[in-house]
Amino acid sequence: MKRSNDLIMLLVSKIFIHTIEQVMGRVRNTGMSVFLVLLCCICLEFCSATNTITASQPIKDPGYIISNNGSAFKLGFFSPENSSNRYVGILYNNISVRTVVWVANRQKPLRDSNGVLTISEDGVLVILNGEKEVIWSANVTNSAPNSSAQLLDSGNLVLLENTTGTILWESFQNPSDTILPTMKLSANVRTGKNVQITSWKSPSDPSIGSFSCGIQPLSPPQVFIWKNGSPYWRSGPWNNRIFIGIPDMNSVYLDGFKYGDDPDGSYYITFDFVDKSYLSNFALDSKGNLVQKYNGVENIGWSALHTECDVYGKCGAFGTCNPKNSPICSCFKGFEPNNTEEWNQGNWTSGCVRRTSLQCERVNTGGEEGKRDGFLKLNMMKVPDFAAWSSALENKCGEQCLENCSCIAYAFDTGVGCMSWTKKLIDTQQFNTSGVDLYIRVAYSELDKARDVKKIVTITVITGTIILFICTYLLWRWVANQKARKKKATEILMFNREEAQPKFHSDNLDQVKLQELPLFNFEKLASATKNFHLSNKLGQGGFGPVYWGQLSDGQEIAVKRLSKASGQGLQEFMNEVVVISKLQHRNLVRIFGCCVEGEEKMLIYEYMPNKSLDAFLFGKNY
Repeated sequence: MKRSNDLIMLLVSKIFIHTIEQVMGRVRNTGMSVFLVLLCCICLEFCSATNTITASQPIKDPGYIISNNGSAFKLGFFSPENSSNRYVGILYNNISVRTVVWVANRQKPLRDSNGVLTISEDGVLVILNGEKEVIWSANVTNSAPNSSAQLLDSGNLVLLENTTGTILWESFQNPSDTILPTMKLSANVRTGKNVQITSWKSPSDPSIGSFSCGIQPLSPPQVFIWKNGSPYWRSGPWNNRIFIGIPDMNSVYLDGFKYGDDPDGSYYITFDFVDKSYLSNFALDSKGNLVQKYNGVENIGWSALHTECDVYGKCGAFGTCNPKNSPICSCFKGFEPNNTEEWNQGNWTSGCVRRTSLQCERVNTGGEEGKRDGFLKLNMMKVPDFAAWSSALENKCGEQCLENCSCIAYAFDTGVGCMSWTKKLIDTQQFNTSGVDLYIRVAYSELDKARDVKKIVTITVITGTIILFICTYLLWRWVANQKARKKKATEILMFNREEAQPKFHSDNLDQVKLQELPLFNFEKLASATKNFHLSNKLGQGGFGPVYWGQLSDGQEIAVKRLSKASGQGLQEFMNEVVVISKLQHRNLVRIFGCCVEGEEKMLIYEYMPNKSLDAFLFGKNY
C-alpha cells in the first residue's frame, strides 16, 4: 500500500510539472512567467527532490535523500567506522545509533568524496567516481530511458519506469546484510534464483563476508545460515506458526512471521509489525550470527546462536547436544562414539555409530532374523536435518516408519505433520522447553536394555518405599510399647490407698505411698546378681527364687524374683510390698525397694549374712 502511494505521488508530481510547463508556454510573454518558474522549482523540490533521484537530480557526496512519510530512512554517502572509504547506502534517519541497512557499492568503495549517485542515459541507477567512471550499477534486466529512483517508507530503494510506474529494480531483491519488515528472503525452485542476505567482512568493511542467510524451500521449509556455502545454523522446520527448532519462538513472535509462495515459483519468508514506527530488523553480523536489532541496538534483541549447541552438526551424526551438560555432546541411546579418542578430546564431529545392527539390516545382509526393532523416545528435541514429510496421521506415523527398513527415526508435529529420516541424524539438540518428541529406531536388544533400566529403577523405588514403610511401622510400634511400659510402671507406683486399704486389717497401720518406695532398675539388679546366676541363688520360696547381690556402692541385697508360674498376681505382690514396707521390727528384714518392668516383679530386701529368724528358732538343720 505504501509503495502504491509513493508511485501515485511520483506520477502526480510529474503530471503537475507537465501542467506547469503548458501554462508557462501560454503566459511566456507576460510578467507571470518568472513567478511560474519559481513556483515550478518549489514544487519540484517539494514533490520529488526529497525522496527521488533523476538524471537531472542526482545525489552528490555528501548529499542524501529521505523517504517521504515519517522520514524513517535516508539514502546517501557514508564511511564505516575506522575507514575512510565512501559507500552509498540506506540508513535509519532519526535514531542516535547510526545503522546501515543496505550498501550499494560494497565490493568497490569510493576512495574520495567526489562520488555521484545518478540515473544514466539508458535509465540505470549508477554510482560514478570523480572521473565519471561507473563503479556500481543496478543489475537491471530491461532498462528504460525514462526512469527515476525513489526511496520508499519501507526502506526499499526502487527504480521506476516513469510512464507506467513499473519497478525495474529494487534493493529488497538485492539485499546486503539486513532484513527489514516486509522484505522477503526467497528461493525460486524454477529459476534457482535466491534472495539472501550476506554478512560484512568486518564492522569496517561492508564487502561480502563468509556468511549468508536464506531459506531452503524443501518440505518442510527451514531458514539456514551458511558459512562459505556449508550449513552453520538451522531454524528447524516451519509449522505454519513458528520454526520448531527455535525454542523461544511463539506464535505471535514479532507480530507474526509469514511463509508463502508467489506465482513465479518463489517461496519466501517475511515478517512485519503492527506498529510501523517500531524500528527493528534482523542483521547477519560478520561472525555469522543472525541478530535482531531495536533502534540500531543489537544486544537487547534475539540472536540465532546462544550456545555452542546452536552451531550446525556440533556433535556429528547420531550425536545430540545439550548446553547444560558437560561435555555438551553425547550419543543417542544404542549408539557409541565413532572415534573414542577424538570424542574424549572434545572433538565430536565424527559422531556416533550403532552398537547393535537393526533387525532388517541383518536380514538384508543374510544374517539371522531376530526380534523386531523398536523406537526409543527422546523428549523436547530439535529434530534432525533432512526430514522427509508425509501426510500420515500421528497414530500411523510410527507404523509407517517401522514398516520401512530405511526409516531410522520419526517425529510428529501438528503443524508440520509426520516427519521421517532415512539418512544420518545430524544437528539435534536437547531443549529445556518446547521442542518435539523424537523416536529413534534401535535393535530389540537395545530396547530391552532401556526397558530393563526402567524396570530396575521402578523396582528399586517400590522396594525402597516398602522398606521405609516397614521401618516406620516398627519404629512406631517400639515407641508405643515403650510408652505403654512407662505408663504401666507409673500406674503401679501411683497405686492409691483406696485400692490398697481392703487388704489391711490393722487399725494401727497407715496406708503406704508407693511413690516413696525406691524403684530399682532391672538391669541394675541383673548386674548386682551376675545376671541371676545360680551361684548367687540363696534359696527357693513358694513364689520364686531369692538371689544374693551386691550393688555398685557395695550394699549387699537379697532379691526375691517372683516366678511367672507362681500364681501370685499383681494384687498379692502389692500387698506384700505394703505390709513389709510398713512393719518395722528388729527380727524382720527391711525392704529396700521393688522392681516392676514388663512381666518382671521383684522385691529387694536387706541381706542378713547370719541367716534369718527361722534358722535361729528351729535350729541348724531346719
